[in-house]
Amino acid sequence: MTSKVDEALGYEQARDELIEVVRRLEAGGTTLEESLALWERGEELAKVCRRWLEGARARLDAALAEESGEEGGAGGE
Repeated sequence: MTSKVDEALGYEQARDELIEVVRRLEAGGTTLEESLALWERGEELAKVCRRWLEGARARLDAALAEESGEEGGAGGE
């Protein structure tokens, strides 16, 4: 479950923190508990990023659909 703090994160903030989490996991040297906590945090951050990207895709699709509708409707006048 994503926390309210995560919901307030911007895409860039979540992405940057996710990059840091991945870097720390790849570097190793953490305990199993720390690694699990990092993994869980990474999953939450990935969800935040995915929601931002899905929202951006929806806005882009809506803008393209609106543009297509305007082009089709204005051509006959």
